[in-house]
Amino acid sequence: MPDRDTSLQAQNPISQAQNSVDRAHHAVQQAQSHPSSQMIDQAENALAKAEHAVAQTQDSPYQEPAGIARDMLEADYDALTQVEPMKEDR
Repeated sequence: MPDRDTSLQAQNPISQAQNSVDRAHHAVQQAQSHPSSQMIDQAENALAKAEHAVAQTQDSPYQEPAGIARDMLEADYDALTQVEPMKEDR
């Protein structure tokens, strides 16, 4: 049996947090493009999950990438606060 590629190993907390922040960023972009209550709720949920993932990096020795993830998350929270639901969706 051939050796398998080990690139599918379990992710570390930093990469998990970055992936979660990336998903939250995408959800915020979607809410900005399509500002329905549902899209805004989805973005808020994604941000909450990303916040939890970033909190898991608190004890990581790699604080620089964790700090970048925290900064990106904060920027996305700020961006989402600027989104107003469509009038017919209020």
